[in-house]
Amino acid sequence: MSETLTLRQWLLTDEPTSRRHARLASLYKGWLTLRGNTMAMFGLGILVALVLMALFAPLIAPHDPYVQNLGNRLQPLGSPGHPFGTDSLGRDILSRLIYGSRITLYIVTLVALIAPVAGLLVGTVAGYVGGWVDVILMRVTDIFLAFPRLVLALAFVAALGAGIENAVLAISLTAWPPYARMARAETLTIRASDYISAVRLQGASPVRIITRHIWPLCISSLIVRVTLDMAGIILAAAGLGFLGLGAQPPSPEWGAMISEGRRFILDHWWVATMPGLAIFTVSLAFNLLGDGLRDVLDPKEGSQ
Repeated sequence: MSETLTLRQWLLTDEPTSRRHARLASLYKGWLTLRGNTMAMFGLGILVALVLMALFAPLIAPHDPYVQNLGNRLQPLGSPGHPFGTDSLGRDILSRLIYGSRITLYIVTLVALIAPVAGLLVGTVAGYVGGWVDVILMRVTDIFLAFPRLVLALAFVAALGAGIENAVLAISLTAWPPYARMARAETLTIRASDYISAVRLQGASPVRIITRHIWPLCISSLIVRVTLDMAGIILAAAGLGFLGLGAQPPSPEWGAMISEGRRFILDHWWVATMPGLAIFTVSLAFNLLGDGLRDVLDPKEGSQ
């Protein structure tokens, strides 16, 4: 018990003894703030459950999500062996939802790795270099921002071809402009700081200044924005799947499941409603977690 208290006191001290100590203390204080936000922890719990469900899908799913049984088609909720019923081909909806979580996490992870990095690179280069480089990069960004995200994604997928990888690429190509705008705005403020001038006088190259001194200060705002944008990314992926331009049959992608169930929405509403509720739940979880992270990483904006 005493060791736990000593560790807690060490993490909560106002006088860190090293850079590593200061970093660990900051992370621990941020975790305490996040833990105090009930709704953020609720969202985090849903996302943890989603990850575990995706990892252990073969052990959790009661049936094979691809096996068809036309004699057992369109079974209602609560049917024996099918808690969420079956679809028009007799496939278990619960099993397809569980395996569909893998596709959702796959899309979210890839977009979160591509779009923010591209936006951060474009925004920081434009903000730090300035001049004609800034003008060109920001005008390109404005062109992307002028189109609705889903419409632009549809155009890219139509050009690249249907498929989940092309859908991820299309969503990433439409998601980076807001991150570029945010990174540029912060870079314009940071580059005028005294410590940036001091680093420049010491002979640091522009690449080193951007990567070692500007990027770390943009990361916190970027993380908050990425978390809040996850709901829109999931909806965009579901929209492409609904239109048949995302994951292709028989993949248990949630948007494609809604598209299939829309034909039976009046008489067999659960076929489209269950994947719709899954999309709603995961999107809500990301929004709740994003609000909590904003309070931790950007307390000024979170308190407004």
